[in-house]
Amino acid sequence: MDYSKKCLKRFKKNLIMKKKLLKNAKKIDQFLIRFLKKQKNSLLVKPMKYGVISGGKKIRSTIILDAGKIFNINPKKLINICAAVECIHSYSLIHDDLPSMDNDPIRRGKPSTHIKFGEASAILAGSSLLTLAFEIIADKKYLLNLKSKNEIIKSLASCSGHTGIAGGQELDLKFENEKKNLNQIIDMQKKKTGKLFHFCLYAVGTVANQNRKKIFFLSKLGEEIGLLFQLADDLLDFKGSRKLLGKPVKKDYKKGKSTLLSLMGEKKAYLYANNLKKKILLKLEKHGKKARELINTIEFILERKF
Repeated sequence: MDYSKKCLKRFKKNLIMKKKLLKNAKKIDQFLIRFLKKQKNSLLVKPMKYGVISGGKKIRSTIILDAGKIFNINPKKLINICAAVECIHSYSLIHDDLPSMDNDPIRRGKPSTHIKFGEASAILAGSSLLTLAFEIIADKKYLLNLKSKNEIIKSLASCSGHTGIAGGQELDLKFENEKKNLNQIIDMQKKKTGKLFHFCLYAVGTVANQNRKKIFFLSKLGEEIGLLFQLADDLLDFKGSRKLLGKPVKKDYKKGKSTLLSLMGEKKAYLYANNLKKKILLKLEKHGKKARELINTIEFILERKF
């Protein structure tokens, strides 16, 4: 296949992927709008909506829905989990952007939540999204058995707190302008990013009533997908387009962030990511055609431009 045909094929695949992401994002946003509408209104609803329903790829939700197809799960049984995951992710971004942390004024092409609503409101809105995630899963209208709900809630709490996202963010801040080795950086990135992807596939396995061995396999696979996503994100920060990303580029380099990119250099970091992608895809081969959508999403993660 010549270069022009390869480019056309990639363009078509990216277009299909973009449509899928937009479709999934619309479903999640509509669910969140309906869920918040049922609750008592407060001054925090506006910054909460701004933080969670403000664009973004909703890639974690797409991973959940794609994985659900492997086990023939009705997407309606996964929508609450998707919404909860996006609440957790958005809480982490709102707090991540704060002046006391990464001090980022732009998020998804718009002023960050603390710039738009003030620092105090941003902190409270982020914290409210964190707790909203657990309300969504615990909701009595979510028809999932109590045992599965309890396991999912416990896993989400673990992946969000000091053993997951929050702990990873703490390490990320502590590692700035320090030379860290491969294992230290991977441990930090698995906590900061990988753990929520870990939860995504753990939850799918739980809803599908898989055995412990299968759920463990899925959880580890999710963690590897999360690490791949972080590697791709670091590469985009280094060489991506501010216009396409909707945020400043090269900010990690300027802040002296410890990443695999800063440790290895661009070429070796991409090679590491590509090998990780191949390892993930190899593990999905046994699921055949049912894993096609998930495979497409994983391939997109590394090749994406936004």
